[in-house]
Amino acid sequence: MKVKIIKQLEYSRLPTSVALGYFDGIHLGHKAVIRDAVDFARKNHLIPTVFTLLQSPRKVLFNEKVEGVITISEKLRLIEEMGIDQVYIIDFTEIKDITAEDFVSYILKDCFHARHAVCGFNYHFGKCALGNRNVLKDLCNDIGISTSSQRQVLYQDIPISSTRIRKCISDGDITSANAMLGRKYGFNLPVVHGRRLGRSWGTPTLNQFFPKGLVCPKFGVYASEVTVDGETFCGVTDIGIKPTVGSNGVVIETWMPDYKGRDLYDEHIDIRLTEFIRQEKKFESLDELKREILRNGQQAKEIFLRR
Repeated sequence: MKVKIIKQLEYSRLPTSVALGYFDGIHLGHKAVIRDAVDFARKNHLIPTVFTLLQSPRKVLFNEKVEGVITISEKLRLIEEMGIDQVYIIDFTEIKDITAEDFVSYILKDCFHARHAVCGFNYHFGKCALGNRNVLKDLCNDIGISTSSQRQVLYQDIPISSTRIRKCISDGDITSANAMLGRKYGFNLPVVHGRRLGRSWGTPTLNQFFPKGLVCPKFGVYASEVTVDGETFCGVTDIGIKPTVGSNGVVIETWMPDYKGRDLYDEHIDIRLTEFIRQEKKFESLDELKREILRNGQQAKEIFLRR
């Protein structure tokens, strides 16, 4: 990863244009903020920078269970792909009591050498979240930092938010989640050994354990896209507890009907969900399960061909 990751409030080597936010989903609204900071940086010979947090402020302040949309590693990868050169990713407990005034004067001005700061329409900062985009504008204007804020980005006439995306994922509405993310939702995880039942049926599967801390999709079967060695294959992905044969925890199990390559154990394989096919259910026999898997494979192929 070429982007510089900074986990403490150290001084930036050069002046910056900085995007401010938790950016827990890197959805279309977040991308607008980051893109603004990058564009300003390129035009004014500044370092495009993101200031974000290791954990949700709501989790720290109110002990709320806030499930993530993506892992931190994917978050950083997506930020880098947008042209950001350095990311400050700070433990929220270290800054939660800093006032809005000190945030601007110490963090933005002194640490980041910020010349420009960008935030979203609902951005809050400083102790007790007393700072908002208007406060940011006023405080920055007093010390010569320009600012801009992005308006709401809508999907089906409703503002896009990470909360809304989480609900779509947990409801199995992957189509809407993908539309709001501006990319396909999924995982890049190591392949682990399973029971090899699929192999005996001619439908060998990739098994991956669902990551802790992320919002879990509705249990069921999804059409998916699987990337192996740069090539994308049609996939049938079952997420759940495998009620017919049982499992220890939530498992992601993916069959690629047209893949004839090598075993992928221990490799990190990227799987993106495209459409919900059916709910998870318990079958009366393994033969019935096998027939359903083959039928789902045909459904997934049809979805894959019209992508």
